[in-house]
Amino acid sequence: MNTPEIIQRLEEITNHYIQELEQFSMEQLTRKPSENEWSLGQMYVHLINTALNMQLRNIELCRQQSANEAAEAGGKTEAGEAIFKNGGFPPVRIQVQTAIPDQPLTKQQIIEGLNTVVRQMKEVEPLLEEISPLHTVQHPRLGGLNAKEWFGLVEMHYRHHLHQKERLKAYLESNG
Repeated sequence: MNTPEIIQRLEEITNHYIQELEQFSMEQLTRKPSENEWSLGQMYVHLINTALNMQLRNIELCRQQSANEAAEAGGKTEAGEAIFKNGGFPPVRIQVQTAIPDQPLTKQQIIEGLNTVVRQMKEVEPLLEEISPLHTVQHPRLGGLNAKEWFGLVEMHYRHHLHQKERLKAYLESNG
């Protein structure tokens, strides 16, 4: 897994997300296509919160793990193996039971959150070589992932949500 490449791709996607943000008002960013769908702003908040509170946190948990804990965590599921073999999620909508993200309060909140993720990814990247690949933390769907896999998952997750962003953008453009 080429971690400098992952950082580069994450920066490119982050810049794209930030550029896209500029064309929408806060009213548009918080408008939901339906009651059980997220707004574009909620999607941004989801990406930021998942990276900071799950993926990056689990890298730290891998780093702190003892050999006994690592043995208990286990390997990837079939879905996890497929996603890492293919280098990303399939281009389909994935419904997961996750907390509904809050609506963003400002565009600046979103920009700062996205930039915080990139900054923390750059800070953690040099530490990845020191973390045993045998140290894993369970992902609810993908199984036991090691620190480098959690690291790569941030960029894969951002890339996966590009489809949702385009769908929401089309909705906003066709509904004023």
